[in-house]
Amino acid sequence: MAATAHARWNGDLDSGSGSMETGTGLQADFTKGTRFGDERGSNPEEFIAAAHAGCFSMALSNILAGEGITSRSVETDAKVSMSMDGGPHISRIALSTTIDADADEATLREHAEAAKKGCPVSKALAAVDEITLDVTVA
Repeated sequence: MAATAHARWNGDLDSGSGSMETGTGLQADFTKGTRFGDERGSNPEEFIAAAHAGCFSMALSNILAGEGITSRSVETDAKVSMSMDGGPHISRIALSTTIDADADEATLREHAEAAKKGCPVSKALAAVDEITLDVTVA
């Protein structure tokens, strides 16, 4: 299985604009202002946040099922932060998840940490300075 995406940038960094589209048709436009400033719009890091939240939720659900734990839902938000120190880079990803499952809180937190370390997107993002996890048990 391979996932695909396409991006195009037109013009220079300051006045140009770009678009991104996944192989399944999700599309977003972006500019320097939407990526590095306060302009409303999308940016590549938003797609990284979506990928990380989705991958983590699936990985945790899979871990719980493998342990025989019934999971009704795993709902995750991801916030990707950029830093300009030393050049632009992703400095932090904050995952915040709410788990509705038939297990005690300590067990769910342990499995959530395992999912954070083991999901394929977390592994791909190993160069990020810090990935944090906040767990809420519903």
